Amino acid sequence: MNNAATIPLTQLIAFYGLLIIPFAILWQLKLGDTLRKFSVSLLRMTFQLGLIALYLEFLFRFNHLWINLGWLLVMLIVASSLIVKQAGLSRRHLFTASFTALLVAASIVLAAMLLLVKPTPWYDARYLVPLAGMLLGNCLTANILTLERFYQSIDSQYDRYMNDLLLGASQWEAALPFVREALKAALNPMIATTATLGIVYLPGMMTGQILGGTDPITAVAYQVMIMAGIAVSTVISTVLTLILSLKAGFDGFGLLRPSLLVSSATAE
Repeated sequence: MNNAATIPLTQLIAFYGLLIIPFAILWQLKLGDTLRKFSVSLLRMTFQLGLIALYLEFLFRFNHLWINLGWLLVMLIVASSLIVKQAGLSRRHLFTASFTALLVAASIVLAAMLLLVKPTPWYDARYLVPLAGMLLGNCLTANILTLERFYQSIDSQYDRYMNDLLLGASQWEAALPFVREALKAALNPMIATTATLGIVYLPGMMTGQILGGTDPITAVAYQVMIMAGIAVSTVISTVLTLILSLKAGFDGFGLLRPSLLVSSATAE
């Protein structure tokens, strides 16, 4: 099979002209704030992907162990910081919990994936970086939902939580109903997506491999590995994030720290 067809830059720029359609719709509906956010997100996406394309060329060319691991560390730090910020919580309190949870989950699943794929060398950037990126990207969304739902529920139903503590429940027992609610909210999108793969849509990695010339059976095998890895890493990271955050987000008496809840714009 042939490699993926090259897309000339000039034609890609022309394709961006289709964005006039959603821009016009949002403008006509007077959704100015949404239009602004939409435009900024597209500009950021284009700029960031352009930069990462140049950097990946560097990574693939040198393919050095410490350079590759250093980039994974940057990915972990950025993802952990973004999770806490987008959840509207204090990074000072919860960054370590988020970072540790992502590190543990990604390390376990990524190691298993590399053992299955067997790249040479094992730290080959063409496998290590994309696989880690897919795991962290999916964990990021789920962890934001988990922390946001858990701490918002605790804050809005604080009397319920405190009543359980006063009746003799441990911190974990009092928090458990909120933990279950948060995990359901975070995992439901992943469950729905997994259940519709192959019927409603073809996932990105599989489509990319097929366009790149990989036979469908191999592309499916990779996609199954990715989805199983995402499921494992998402569950591990969300549960571990909540468990670790209980110590950082509450004091020794099981009381919610007043400085923990901040707006996403001022998270620190």
